Amino acid sequence: MLSYRKFWVKPIVFLVSVLFFYSCSYVHTAAHADNKVTYFESLQKRLVSDGFDEKEIKAFYNAPQADFETKGVSRYFMHNEGKLNYGQFLKKGPLERARIYMKKHKTKLAEAEKTYGVNGRIITAILLVETRLGTYTGKSSVFNILSTMASLADTDIRNMLWKKVSGSTRLSRQEFEAKAEKKSGWAYKELKAFLKYTNREKITPSSIYGSYAGAMGICQFMPSNILPLAKDGDKDGHVDLFTHADAIMSVASYLSHYGWYPGIAGKESYNVVYRYNHSKYYVNTILKIAELLKG
Repeated sequence: MLSYRKFWVKPIVFLVSVLFFYSCSYVHTAAHADNKVTYFESLQKRLVSDGFDEKEIKAFYNAPQADFETKGVSRYFMHNEGKLNYGQFLKKGPLERARIYMKKHKTKLAEAEKTYGVNGRIITAILLVETRLGTYTGKSSVFNILSTMASLADTDIRNMLWKKVSGSTRLSRQEFEAKAEKKSGWAYKELKAFLKYTNREKITPSSIYGSYAGAMGICQFMPSNILPLAKDGDKDGHVDLFTHADAIMSVASYLSHYGWYPGIAGKESYNVVYRYNHSKYYVNTILKIAELLKG
């Protein structure tokens, strides 16, 4: 005769296991949500006090996509511009792809030169180095990166991040504090510009991905440059830097704004490109590519 006790043991054990699994999942999810609130609580208050809609801000930070980007922001404190391999862009393959790009987008590049006085070679060189002509625009959430850096204004959050990066950076604690304070102020301005841009274009902030520094699009613009300098190159009524027409016209607009003119050369051209990226390695590479694309 079957024992009812034996018959029910397995279902009961299974049920208990399921309940335990879901309770653990709930605790983990709730803890993660609590962490997000803790990390971004003071940041949300700042944004609301600066005029952003409280309901929208809460929705952005309570969304499952919102996260504290420890890994991405940590790279900011370990980045060494001099160690980047800019020489790779001077090889035959990348240069050939740049020439193909110029042929493919010759109409828009010609329009950019006519409108802003910036030649297509320098625009193409920038797009090549920034995103390999749009083939790699970054995998970091711009919203999360900028929010995380902006939150470093909070002492407790800086302490937490220092524990994460102290073993991987040459920075002293004092140097880290100084850089974190400076970057948090900068990131907060960029975050506000980013939210204004996404609001204008009716884009969900968490849907945009870019570099670990918060730059976005084929031309890798920081948000503070988008509203004043980015252009609607394809005349569709929107500024979308993930489209080539908008990216091309935006680079031309940017360089023109900072002093580029037809025939510019030498130190003057160096200084203008330096405004795009404050790295001598970067600038020298851009100018060299543009020169090589003449042939």
